Amino acid sequence: MCRGVRGATTVEENSREAILRGARQLLALMIRLNEIDAEDVASAIFSVTPDLDAEFPALAARQLGWFDVPLLCTNEIPVQDSLQRCIRILINWNTCKTQHEVNHVYIREAIQLRPDLCNLPPVDFEELEGWIGEYMATGDATVRSDDQPGA
Repeated sequence: MCRGVRGATTVEENSREAILRGARQLLALMIRLNEIDAEDVASAIFSVTPDLDAEFPALAARQLGWFDVPLLCTNEIPVQDSLQRCIRILINWNTCKTQHEVNHVYIREAIQLRPDLCNLPPVDFEELEGWIGEYMATGDATVRSDDQPGA
């Protein structure tokens, strides 16, 4: 069965580094919390608000080894007074998990988009960067430096 895994984050500036770091951290949390194997991903859609145009956020997925996954980048509709500098990801994932078992990830200022789905403990971004390094080396979503993916 194909399930959608949603996530969003914000970045502090419109720079290549900020967009890639934000997209990479968000995608890594989505992978980690759901134990997503790239082989099971049908596709992923990355969207950015119109104020982010310094880089394609999907490049972060390539950096994480998603070479065979079809990826698409698009812009969000520019709704007045909406959240700025926001990156969103929708992963279309083939899994046996029920929709209720899927962990959606909203971090930083993007928590306000779906507070009902924000039941993660605070994210230790330094620890997450360590996990990203291990994941990039092994491609194994079950790699854990500790038992608390958000801690």
